[in-house]
Amino acid sequence: MLPAARAAVPAIALDGSTTVGPIAKSFAAYFMKKYGVPVTVSESGSGNGAKSLINGSCTIATMSRAMKDKESAAARKKGFEPVSHVIALDGLAIVVYPGNPVSSLSRAQISAIYRGTIRNWRQVGGPDVPIVVIQRESNSGTQEAFKNLVIGKGVPISGRAETQSSNGAVKNRVSATPSAIGFLGLGYLDQSVKAVAVDGVVPSVKTVKNHTYPVTRPLFFYTAGQPSGYVQKFVELSDTAEGREIIKELGFISL
Repeated sequence: MLPAARAAVPAIALDGSTTVGPIAKSFAAYFMKKYGVPVTVSESGSGNGAKSLINGSCTIATMSRAMKDKESAAARKKGFEPVSHVIALDGLAIVVYPGNPVSSLSRAQISAIYRGTIRNWRQVGGPDVPIVVIQRESNSGTQEAFKNLVIGKGVPISGRAETQSSNGAVKNRVSATPSAIGFLGLGYLDQSVKAVAVDGVVPSVKTVKNHTYPVTRPLFFYTAGQPSGYVQKFVELSDTAEGREIIKELGFISL
């Protein structure tokens, strides 16, 4: 008599933020090795992650901002309450080319640069060259967080700003452009760009954790209702010693 076939283990699919992406991918690798559960990770942006959860095409939405009221309402129309799970903290680093002599900016100055009222580095103590302003795409949670924390909700960014599709793309553009300014998640910082102090505070694990760095935000997993089984184990990984170590190694801040 042949042995009964093992029931397939349901896969866990994540979609959303490029900022949360490194955590999601590392969690997935750890989880698959430990539990043998297939886990896939896509990075289409926080807004698209919310859409994927609402449409049922992912199990967990990874988001670098809170879900908007209209997204929560759309989920309820689909018959479920979206549940947020804060998995880590992140600082949004304001970055410039490594050779740029400007090492500190106020939030007011950064806002003016992105609104287009400051257009030359000379106006903030730098060289006499036009500022190349780099932003993220409209469905990015990082873009949304930056606007809320620095520019002001509903305040438009200058039409002169150049758009990049991910944290990595912003970093690459700024690292190759002496007059550029951009913003990216703390976990993406390396020596190819220079993080400036904001209101006199340099972004770091310490200053994000104690909330002295002013451009700080939570990172989220969202589920369709309260999770159970393997999905619950995955979501709660950030509360374990292994999960906290992964978060720390990636340059983010565990709770």
